Parts: sequence; structure tokens; C-alpha cells
Amino acid sequence: MNLMLLVLAIITVGAATFALVPAALPNKRAEQRKKAFQGDIRANRREADVTRTRDSRRKSVQQVLKAQTAELNEKKRVTLPDLIFQAGLTIKPATFIRNSVIFGAVLFVVLVVVQVPFYFAAIFGVAGGYLLPRMWVKRKRAKYQSRFLDELPNAIEAIVRGVKTGLPLNDSMRVVAKDTKEPVKSEFGRVLDQQSFGMSMTEAVQVLLERVPLPEVNFFVVVISVQQQSGGNLSEALGNLARVLRNRKKMKQKVKAMSSEAKASAGIIGSLPIVVATLVSIVSPAYLLPLITTPIGNICLAIGILMLASGIFVMSRMVKFEI
Repeated sequence: MNLMLLVLAIITVGAATFALVPAALPNKRAEQRKKAFQGDIRANRREADVTRTRDSRRKSVQQVLKAQTAELNEKKRVTLPDLIFQAGLTIKPATFIRNSVIFGAVLFVVLVVVQVPFYFAAIFGVAGGYLLPRMWVKRKRAKYQSRFLDELPNAIEAIVRGVKTGLPLNDSMRVVAKDTKEPVKSEFGRVLDQQSFGMSMTEAVQVLLERVPLPEVNFFVVVISVQQQSGGNLSEALGNLARVLRNRKKMKQKVKAMSSEAKASAGIIGSLPIVVATLVSIVSPAYLLPLITTPIGNICLAIGILMLASGIFVMSRMVKFEI
């Protein structure tokens, strides 16, 4: 009996020890699971913080881009000084107006000498003196912007390479202002000059947007401005921007190739009446003379010129695509 009681006591003590000791001693698996759980919580928090930061940066970029785009849309009517400035010309507005007046007067005298009616010569002289010089400046402006866009992706990629190698943004832009082609070279040099006058990088790149008011340049200005204000991976952002600009350029070239046939047709149709009138006047000078010497002919000539101009305008708008 005593032996049985002793065995029962030993079993009871062993069971109590087996039940209580593991609770008192540290459980390695439980600790590992606890640490892994805590690590997952920290990783989720870090991922949430990164996502929140990325979302806030994206929202700030979108807000700045909307503000810049609205400002560009508001400045659709370009004044004469801005037009000359954006065309890369150094002529003063007063000098341009003087040359336009001289050109209109010379055109009026030439038309009077070739026996065009006085009032027609006056109308053509005023219209030519006002429109033709502005058309020339707008054409220079378009060529200037096209050359700038062709070189801008290379300049952005040069900045990306400089930033990845550890150079500051100013030094990377200085490399661009030294080694790239015109007009990007002079424009980035102007940005550095504005900084040397005391402007910040955000204010200096705004001068670039005023000089070349294009959506592509607006993207670049927004990326630089947001990076200067809130930080971020500048090389990644500029690399993506360079890729987007090259894709936009490819799309423009594709659209230009697809619309070349329509542009050629519009050019032939628009120039056909002028070519025919010139050839007829050479072969038979008196055939079209009533259009100039008689009042009814003058009215018909004016209506024909107006209709031709309207048709050329409509055809030019039909073959013009914006990307």
C-alpha cells in the first residue's frame, strides 16, 4: 500500500513538473514566432510609410503639374516681346515693329508700281506688313522649340548619369550647359546664370519654362521643383521622364509620317489656283486683266482670295495633330 502511494506521489509530482516547468521556462519556438510576427508588423509599417510617402509625392506632383498646365493654357495669347524672346531672337520689339512698317510700305509701293488698284495695294501692304513678319517669327519659334525638344532627352539623361555618379544637380546641369548642343546648351546656361544671381533652383527652372513653354519642359520643371521641395529619387524620376520624352518624339514622328500624304495633297490643292493664274497670265496677259481693271472683277478677285484663304486654313487645321 505504501509502495502504491509512493508511486502515485511520484507520478503526481512529475505531472505537475511537466505542466508547470515549460510555462516557466522560455519557449524558443514561441519567441521565434513572436519575433517573426513583430518583424512582419514593422515591415508592414515601413511598407505603409513608403506607400504613403509615394502617394503624397505623387499627389504633390499632380498638383504642381495641374497648376503649371493651367498657367500654360492661360498664356495661349503670346505678346510680341514674348514671341521674340521664345524664338531665340535678340532683336528688340521696337526694332521689329519698325522693320515691319518698312516692309509693309515697300510692299505697298511695289503693288502700286505693278498697277494694282490703290485701295487693294493699301490693304495688302498693311496685311503683309503685319502678318508676314509675325509668321516669320512664329516659324523661327517653332523651329527653335523643335530643336530644343530633339536635344532635351539627351540633356536629361546626362543629368541622370551625373546624379547617379554622385554629382550635385547644379554640377550635372553645368555639364549639360557645357557639352550638349544648341539651344539646350544656352538655355541650361541661362538657368545656371539665374542661380548665380541668387535664385533658387525652383525659381531658375521657371525661366526655362518661360523661354520654351512646352508640355515636355513643364514635366521637367515639375520634377525638379517637387524634388527640391520634398526630396525623392531624382535619377529615377528624370530617367522615366527621358523615356517618356523619347516615346512622345517617336509618336510625333509616326503621326508626321502618316499625315504626310494629306499635307502634300493640301499643299497641291492650295497652290493650284495661284500656279494656274500665273501660267495663264504668262501665256495670255490680257485674259485675267478684267479681274484687276473692272470693279466687278475686283469683287470676284477678292471673293476668290477669301475663299482660297479659307480653304487653305481649313486644310491646314485638318492635317495638324497635337500630341
